[in-house]
Amino acid sequence: MLSKKIALVWFKTNLRLQDNECLAKAVAENDLIVPFYCMDDELIGTSKFGFKKTGDFRLKFLKESLQQLDEELRSAGSGLVLLNGISEKVIFKLAKEQGAQRIYAEKEVAPEELNTQQKVAGELSKLNCTFSTFECRNLLHSVDLPFPIGQLPDVFTEFRKRIEKTVAIRQVLPKPPSIASPEIEAMNLTLITSNVIADPRAAIEFEGGAKAAHERIQHYFYQTKALSTYKETRNGMVGEQYSSKFSAWLALGCISPREIYEAIRNYEAIYGANDSTYWLIFELLWRDFFGFCMEKNSLRYFLPSSNQQLKSADNEQFKTKLKKWINGQTGVPFIDANMIELKLTGFMSNRGRQNVASYFCNDLQLDWRYGAAYFEQQLIDYDVCNNWGNWAYLAGVGNDPRLNRYFNIAKQALTYDPNNAFQHLWLL
Repeated sequence: MLSKKIALVWFKTNLRLQDNECLAKAVAENDLIVPFYCMDDELIGTSKFGFKKTGDFRLKFLKESLQQLDEELRSAGSGLVLLNGISEKVIFKLAKEQGAQRIYAEKEVAPEELNTQQKVAGELSKLNCTFSTFECRNLLHSVDLPFPIGQLPDVFTEFRKRIEKTVAIRQVLPKPPSIASPEIEAMNLTLITSNVIADPRAAIEFEGGAKAAHERIQHYFYQTKALSTYKETRNGMVGEQYSSKFSAWLALGCISPREIYEAIRNYEAIYGANDSTYWLIFELLWRDFFGFCMEKNSLRYFLPSSNQQLKSADNEQFKTKLKKWINGQTGVPFIDANMIELKLTGFMSNRGRQNVASYFCNDLQLDWRYGAAYFEQQLIDYDVCNNWGNWAYLAGVGNDPRLNRYFNIAKQALTYDPNNAFQHLWLL
């Protein structure tokens, strides 16, 4: 009698059943699968910059997303195992207990995540457990690009023009109708604690999970038809309608870019395509670009900039400037309003992010990595490629590296908050 093929499925930032290549492949190729999520000690630890790796806003969203993922898995006959500790140790233990011969995991491209992946793969090799990775983050698959990753254009416009003409978007993978698993105990979510007080001024109340993500599509596309005016409103700063707000669900993979792309095409079939419907696809391509850039040369996105004078966190002037920036006490109303919004809600508009980052790098002249690390702690929608890629870009160490990528804050405030509505909301 042949032994059953047993596999582990490692959920990371792909917390969904639909359009999940790791899960689809595992179900198709094995008799039994054990889905799990690992709360690595580093994930809830402190970075070398002195900030939490994962702050309370993201922990709350993560907890909600895991709860819903577990419920969906159980409705399919499975469940989610929640591990905590050092990844390579606790995953090795799980694989040994289950007799797993293979593990299916999301492909990583950033240094810390790659390091963890390599440690886990090394430990599992001792059990002859094969480590397989699949692309779950991007709209496009790297193998579908018309060039190898090593020849990725340094400028987004060139990347976009080359792929828009030649690359077809793959179909969304369906949810597995059933998932055969050994009996999986109820998940203990008390491992994840967060202390979040909702602020009534928040642009949107984010709720984790695939269900909430798809409800947001229904609301933004069909109930309000806001997608049809996205290009005109996307630089707004107050309320939930100025932009799609998909970023948090994309960051944890509660929804995939391909699911959003498919929804856009369906919307266009009903209401027509225009610059705004295209622009949301354009933004998904920007997100892909940062992912592929990180894959091509990840280390460049964590280097200090040469034009920032205050680099030492031990310097009292550095500490004072950093603290005032974080707490919205710089004395520049537009910057302070954005920073207070981030501190109290875990979210900030795209326009706000560019301005506070430019101010941090060019006006305060602080080591940009501390700003990026604070964002990593604070943002509900933190994504390693987007966050560090965007900050590096503004600091002049990323793609298209030009020093002094400077935003005139007063002019930006007049343009994007002409009636001071945003500043009054957060400063009064």
